[in-house]
Amino acid sequence: MKKHVLIAEDDTALADLMANVLSKYNIRVTITYNGKETVEALGEEVPDLLLLDILMPVLDGHGVMKFIREKSLECPVIVLSNLSDKETMDKCKEMKAQNYFVKNDLDDDDLWPAIEGYLR
Repeated sequence: MKKHVLIAEDDTALADLMANVLSKYNIRVTITYNGKETVEALGEEVPDLLLLDILMPVLDGHGVMKFIREKSLECPVIVLSNLSDKETMDKCKEMKAQNYFVKNDLDDDDLWPAIEGYLR
């Protein structure tokens, strides 16, 4: 059975790029473009991994992580954000995000092993 990754990213170009890369590895991908869509998708099916942006319209990534914890969903979260401040990173860690990557500093050598680790 194919592994399933939910990409929650309001930047459509970046979301499509990530989806194309993951699809090449025989991974099923769902994309949502705001936090409300993400919560709805999580209510329908819990993915094997969530790639989550923090700054999204309607409901931000913190709100999505709060929903995951309130519903006790078993869903690892990798945060991909433009925010690089310690306060945001600490808040995500407190909310049990497994990894946090700053988009501007993103390195495939770091991101892919993290993704792969949750999809084994």
